[in-house]
Amino acid sequence: MSSIKVINEKCTGCSICVKSCPVDIINMVEVDGKKKALIGEGCTYCSACVSACPFGAIEMKIDKKAAVNLDDYRGVMVFAEKEDNGDKEPPTLSSVAQELLTKGRELADKLDTKLFAVLLGEKIDDLAQECIAYGADTVYKADSPVVRHYRNDSYAKLLSEAIVKYKPEIVLIGATSVGRALAARVAVRVHTGLTADCTSLDVDVEKRELQQTRPAFGGNIMATILCPGHRPQMSTVRPKVMKKGKPDTSRKGEIVDLDIHIAEEDVRTKIKEIVKITSENVNLAEAEIIVSGGRGLHKPENFSLIRELADLIGGAVGASRATVDAGWIEHFHQVGQTGKTVSPKLYIACGISGAIQHLAGMQTSDIIVAINTAPDAPIFKVATYGIVGDLFEVVPAMIKEIKKARGIE
Repeated sequence: MSSIKVINEKCTGCSICVKSCPVDIINMVEVDGKKKALIGEGCTYCSACVSACPFGAIEMKIDKKAAVNLDDYRGVMVFAEKEDNGDKEPPTLSSVAQELLTKGRELADKLDTKLFAVLLGEKIDDLAQECIAYGADTVYKADSPVVRHYRNDSYAKLLSEAIVKYKPEIVLIGATSVGRALAARVAVRVHTGLTADCTSLDVDVEKRELQQTRPAFGGNIMATILCPGHRPQMSTVRPKVMKKGKPDTSRKGEIVDLDIHIAEEDVRTKIKEIVKITSENVNLAEAEIIVSGGRGLHKPENFSLIRELADLIGGAVGASRATVDAGWIEHFHQVGQTGKTVSPKLYIACGISGAIQHLAGMQTSDIIVAINTAPDAPIFKVATYGIVGDLFEVVPAMIKEIKKARGIE
């Protein structure tokens, strides 16, 4: 049997463990006229207090066989990340949240269970309704100035509490800068595993196991990760690898307010101001048309051909890792496992062979046009249309025909 106890002889009554507990079961009591920590019922054995105590006053023993009853966990939970638009604009539901709610609905239906969303912020009633429109049965909402903007302390505490209380069997979080920071902290607090940067998800209905697929060994293989002995099964999922569905505003769902056991003074970081940086560079992740160049361009000057075609059709310029590593183009143009994951309506790959790392970042595009001199290039396996030919002949011909159709000299 798992156990946890406070060693009174070592406890100084500093109360650091009280603030570290994600489920608020540690209190300070008087023992022989001195304040000591007391751990109440409901411990999840997350070990947060053990790590936080600077005096080694908390002792924990885990019986791994008895730690988790898998049958206690049911449901799929999505962290509904929002986009902060500064102090003057209301927040919006992020694209990755919409994608994960769509996928979560699919997984929940396969498992014949419910889909939950956790939404944290301020003045977010409209976003809660949007979560329902994208498939959530229940939205657990914390509406407070304390969680208006993302901060590690407050978000990790509230999401951990929601998981402990409602016991979902699956938790999905977007692999954004926020999601990556949050997911690792939450996984430690709820004592489970975490599969990062997933590109595909499915379930074994009979075993109720989440099949979490991600690139491994530098992207040379796709590994499917299972978490058979712990719950919840947690994944972060790369944006744009899941297709988001159409919201159904007629859907009905339940909105439940979460108890907020955290005050502003308990949060260690303070946000003074949010500044939106504007840039002339197109956001690849949001672009509907992308024209990408690879090593087949031979030299950096030839990216001018890619830019000309992209400008002509209203697209963004993408690139393979090889061209970025060679210094031909800036990193923010990179598409692939170590760059941006994209899913535009049209993706034109020029001189890109199609290494698995690149395919992982663009293969969900609606239409893929591949131009390559090698007929057996891997890019043709995912292409909607393949052109075996020299890009220096094909791309100028495309530009010429587009200009002719538009009456451009």
